Amino acid sequence: MAGILFKWLFVSLLLLPFGENNHHPIFVSVTEIEHNAKEKTLEISCKIFTDDFEKTLRAAYKTHVDLLDEKMKSAMDKLVNDYVQKHLKIVADGRITNLKYLGFEKIEEGIYSYYEIDNISTPKKVEVTDNVLLEYNTQQMNLVHVTVGGERKSGKLNGSENKLTVFF
Repeated sequence: MAGILFKWLFVSLLLLPFGENNHHPIFVSVTEIEHNAKEKTLEISCKIFTDDFEKTLRAAYKTHVDLLDEKMKSAMDKLVNDYVQKHLKIVADGRITNLKYLGFEKIEEGIYSYYEIDNISTPKKVEVTDNVLLEYNTQQMNLVHVTVGGERKSGKLNGSENKLTVFF
């Protein structure tokens, strides 16, 4: 987990010279999937640059989007959940899973949304389809990290290559 936080911080630091009003030079999301053996769950966090996410949500839902406005939190929860549910799919040991939405928060330049998948014994195979923001920008890159039993496997997804399969 510390490694991905370092990478996310590094990406954020790269953006500092560009200022808040300028666009950042890279388009990336980071999805962390971690198996919690004690609870028999998959814990998922999806990190997306706020400005890119808001533009994508506006285009997809044809509505006003402000992920930082506390007065709109309930409506934004619905948009964030619906969008990610449509663009992030996880299959564990051949079983299609359902993401249980836990909420979202803004941390630095990104929106972190959180999900959980219940009743997952230690998976041997995890398949992830992640096409988050690909309709917004063809340069979008989605990093996926899957951790089971302390072993971490990662992949970079973009364009037509939006599926990752890892074995444990």
